[in-house]
Amino acid sequence: MARLKGKIALVTGAASGLGLRMAQRFAGEGARVLLTDVNGPGAVAAAAEIGPDAAGFAHDVTSEAQWIAAIAEAKRLFGGLHILVNNAGIGTPGSVEDTSLESWRHVHAIDLDGVFLGCKHAIPLIRETTRADGGRGSILNISSIAGVIASGRMAAYNSAKAGVRHLTKSVALHCASKKDAITCNSIHPTFMDTPILDNFQAAGVTKEDVKAKLGRQVPLGIIGDPDDVAWGAVYLVSDEARFVTGAELFIDGGISAM
Repeated sequence: MARLKGKIALVTGAASGLGLRMAQRFAGEGARVLLTDVNGPGAVAAAAEIGPDAAGFAHDVTSEAQWIAAIAEAKRLFGGLHILVNNAGIGTPGSVEDTSLESWRHVHAIDLDGVFLGCKHAIPLIRETTRADGGRGSILNISSIAGVIASGRMAAYNSAKAGVRHLTKSVALHCASKKDAITCNSIHPTFMDTPILDNFQAAGVTKEDVKAKLGRQVPLGIIGDPDDVAWGAVYLVSDEARFVTGAELFIDGGISAM
């Protein structure tokens, strides 16, 4: 349908999982995409599979210098930027008592500081690009249902993802106040069938066992597929969502309804 024809996107954490699927769907809808990841070779390989309208770039989202370089790379390769997806993130389990200060800071550095840096440094180029071509831009921050519903065993992750949720609203209002044609929204997924599920596997437990166990915590009885998030992302960064900003899309199988 080419819903993103003419758009230029940067997706972080795109060597695998949700980031990769979003990049694939964006490219399939006509966008040119820069896939960034701390796993630089993985991002380059993933981009090569997508085709000539994609490129990969090594990128640690906790580094301000690397954010500046990634934004500059999007401009160098594609001439500007319309879409930023802040997807890179980690989830480290631990209660408030079990979590070390080092672990707390590490989770926040990736999951929250990385989103702040991305928004801060992408907005000027998105503004420049959209004002030059008369189009509109969008920032999409991947939070989590854990940023809305807390767990006693995920203190740092809950805090960081809740921060992403509210930062998104602040960015949306800032862009609106500047009369920029830039929206900012967040997506809040629950368990998804991505490589991160490997972290849940114990000896003698299959991935299907893990999926079934997690699915029992979801009203719909199953966990999500990366496409469930990717298609939601396509909508929110497309011109179809031009009047949607500061909003949250829960892709959680009904968990938030309980």
